Amino acid sequence: LGALKYWKRAMEMRYNDRISILNRPVPQTLIMAYDYAKEVNSLEELENLIADPDEMRMQALLIRERILGPSHPDTSYYIRYRGAVYADSGNFKRCITLWKYALDMQQSNDKAKGLLGTTVTFDDLMGILCKSVLEIEQAMKQIQCPPDTVQLNKALSIILHLICLLEKVPCTSEQEHFKKQTIYKFLKLQPRGKNNFSPLHLAVDNNTTCVGRYPVCKFPSLQVTAILVECGANINVRDSDNNSPLHIAALNNHPGIMNFLIKSGSHFDATNLHKQTASDLLDEKKIAKNVIHPINHTTLQCLAARVIVNHNICYAGHIPEKLEKFVLLHR
Repeated sequence: LGALKYWKRAMEMRYNDRISILNRPVPQTLIMAYDYAKEVNSLEELENLIADPDEMRMQALLIRERILGPSHPDTSYYIRYRGAVYADSGNFKRCITLWKYALDMQQSNDKAKGLLGTTVTFDDLMGILCKSVLEIEQAMKQIQCPPDTVQLNKALSIILHLICLLEKVPCTSEQEHFKKQTIYKFLKLQPRGKNNFSPLHLAVDNNTTCVGRYPVCKFPSLQVTAILVECGANINVRDSDNNSPLHIAALNNHPGIMNFLIKSGSHFDATNLHKQTASDLLDEKKIAKNVIHPINHTTLQCLAARVIVNHNICYAGHIPEKLEKFVLLHR
């Protein structure tokens, strides 16, 4: 009804001066994607649109294309959007017709083609990363009103996508140093997302891929994991289920990242809240199981710690404090 109000006002203005009427251009052909709809030319035709919501939506597409032109991004965007609405209601034929029309419109638009070749520079990405880290820093300072976990998790995921993109962009040694300095600053904030996930947990989790409408990087990412560890990420940090990043990498069946974390010092036989090791989580994942051999990553010290835990041997106060923490990893 709001649209009708403004369309009515526009029509009154168009025909207000009977001597010099502002006639709109007459289209040479009707558009099949719009179901051969024609723009209304009278108040009576306009009022009749109330009885046909679908016709009203086609009017909106017609008017937008006439005013903005086919080169404007909003024109093709709303055509695609209307097609998606049809798909949601089960009318796939109308959806495909509109989407094909939008695609033809974009491909015939020289300006849109030029945008595909636009390169993103290191400075562009770095500027966004710095602002994103600043947002996290400010959010972490809100003690009385802590940030929403879901929103914080999304922000952390976006930062990891930015880091992933930065790893693919060439840069100078000075820029590389600045990048690592910023990542170090980010990690020092110790932000946590869903399930108390640290940035390193998120870097090895498949769900981190899903951010926004068009994800730009695929996770788990060995590249992002490597630079986080290089910049000081704690490889034995735990989430709310006492899972280390190694556990999450095992759940995501990524032996490459698991091997990297183990070589970086992650304890392969450390247990989570459910007394599961990363090896236990690989039981149903035969491909990774064939690549990761527990015996190659289990030390005599680890075996001794597991014996202490399994037999409930009292050790507190009888061994150095550093070893007490080591035994706790195997509980």
